[in-house]
Amino acid sequence: MSNGFLPISKEDMARDNISQLDFVYVTGDAYVDHPSFGHAIIARVLQSHGYSVGIIAQPDWKDKASINVLGEPRLGFLVSAGNMDSMVNHYSVSKKKRTTDAYSPGGVMGKRPDYATVVYCNLIRQTYKNKPIIIGGIEASLRRLAHYDYWSDKLKRSILLDSGADLISYGMGEKSIVEIADALNSGIEVKDITFIDGTVYKTRDKSIIYDAIELPHFEAIKKDKLEFAKSFYIQYCNTDPFSGKRLYETYDGKMFVVQNPPAKPLSQKEMDAVYALPYMRTYHPSYEAAGGIPAIEEVKFSLISNRGCFGGCSFCALTFHQGRIIQTRSHESILAEANKMIWEPDFKGYIHDVGGPTANFRAPACDKQLTKGACPNKQCLFPKPCKNLKVDHKDYLKLLRKLRELPNVKKVFIRSGIRFDYLMYDKDRTFLKELCEYHVSGQLKVAPEHISDAVLQKLGKPEVSVYNSFVKAYKGMNEKIGKNQFLVPYLMSSHPGSTLKEAIELAEYLRDLGYMPEQVQDFYPTPSTISTCMYYTGVDPRDMKPVYVSTNPHEKAMQRALIQYRNPKNYDLVVEALTKAGRTDLIGFDKKCLVRPRKMSGEKNGNYGEKKGKIVGKSGGKNAKNNSGKTGEKSGGKPIKKKTIRNVHKKK
Repeated sequence: MSNGFLPISKEDMARDNISQLDFVYVTGDAYVDHPSFGHAIIARVLQSHGYSVGIIAQPDWKDKASINVLGEPRLGFLVSAGNMDSMVNHYSVSKKKRTTDAYSPGGVMGKRPDYATVVYCNLIRQTYKNKPIIIGGIEASLRRLAHYDYWSDKLKRSILLDSGADLISYGMGEKSIVEIADALNSGIEVKDITFIDGTVYKTRDKSIIYDAIELPHFEAIKKDKLEFAKSFYIQYCNTDPFSGKRLYETYDGKMFVVQNPPAKPLSQKEMDAVYALPYMRTYHPSYEAAGGIPAIEEVKFSLISNRGCFGGCSFCALTFHQGRIIQTRSHESILAEANKMIWEPDFKGYIHDVGGPTANFRAPACDKQLTKGACPNKQCLFPKPCKNLKVDHKDYLKLLRKLRELPNVKKVFIRSGIRFDYLMYDKDRTFLKELCEYHVSGQLKVAPEHISDAVLQKLGKPEVSVYNSFVKAYKGMNEKIGKNQFLVPYLMSSHPGSTLKEAIELAEYLRDLGYMPEQVQDFYPTPSTISTCMYYTGVDPRDMKPVYVSTNPHEKAMQRALIQYRNPKNYDLVVEALTKAGRTDLIGFDKKCLVRPRKMSGEKNGNYGEKKGKIVGKSGGKNAKNNSGKTGEKSGGKPIKKKTIRNVHKKK
């Protein structure tokens, strides 16, 4: 390998004595040889099994010659849009173009096309008509069957059909990609590779599909949204590697897309082996002149300790991608990686994260998941914790203690997020104590998402009472150990089930808390989530009951504005929302009001009683500014300091 990196040019191949590569991996991300990047893991896993792999990162999709820089691979092309769906990478929830791309050199936007997987495959097909193409990564994985596409606002076919690829390796892919490579290497034609778990294939021969559940055909789900909801829920109930069945969709009565059951989870030994591969742990040196790859900064000094999540949030696609069964690395594996990190020249003493999708999940939810899998129709934490749930932080605590004792380590952070409900179900408060004492620096980010139980039910999150008990426990623990630390809650607006009534309920909660979030996330309908299915169909696929969905951009803006009601830019939207919802009682001078009235008798210069910049009348006083609900004032015209992020949850 040239300089330890995988080949990116014919010159690299020549130096490595490779006349023809086994696989060429085309990716929408820049080449970063780090285990937080999917292309690095898959390429290194294949390499460890004796296959040569070259990387074409961010080819110019307008130039078909860009796909030929490494020549024709012996076995096939591997294609991924990158670590993110290319449309999420490119567009905000309001469908506005983002200005930067953390996965491109210098953070420059525009290095990959929209729907990158489809575009790259079509580019390959222009030159290599019959060469096998295997697609994977988050974009292909979550679009493996018919899906709602938010950006075009329509149902799309399986990405296997639109891309012209031969196979999808869905999920994390380490097991299936090796089986695919071995099958191709043994001389099996790609059209005959129909037997590998964790793959999706297409066929015109229905007779080869066996022991499978037929999903509503594509024409039916296009015509009837309720049929799509039924299809989605069948898929959702078959995401487990132990209980999941084979599924198939029919297109025009002639083409069949078949999803094999998910691949089995990695054992601890297998997962350790993946993270022990010879990654260079940084971006390719060819990007240095452009300023490097911004995405490496957050992960370079972070440690992945687990995979999968049994949290079951409705808006999260992890159930479809990594699955609900927790897979973990051993302490020895994690410490070995940490011992490499801490001696790097730019290590400043801070391990940025030790976690995964949920940091404090270090074991399967219950013993039966190891042999029978996760329950198809029940959640581990929602709406109440399952009686079989094992709540235990002891292993995670032991790991964190070992990491804290390493030389050169000043602080070990936990940034990938904890499940506060799981923490609260642990009667032993040792983890909470050490979390506050050693792993928080002033503030801890948590994700209640909302506080209305009606919305939380649709989110798949616990009742607000659980969050309130956590707030109390966190505050009490910090007081006990003599620390002044706060919580930063992530909140989501416009999730299915949230009307203006629930948005106002959240605003009132924040008012009583004395906190205005600096950032609010609008619900973003991404492929293969329950929430996206609700957004598109207007029903909850779990019970087929109607659910309110805010799709109007103006109403969504009102819901978002209510969460940030103190921001003067949001004044008109807040007043409009309160008026529309019949809650004008929240417009006034009482301490419970969200904003003050703007227009009343005696108005001058656009505000009640305002003259030459001073307020006269009921709320008068030389320190008051205006009546428009700006941050920096409260009822009675008395000034208050603008709440900063450190004031969150200081008072309850």
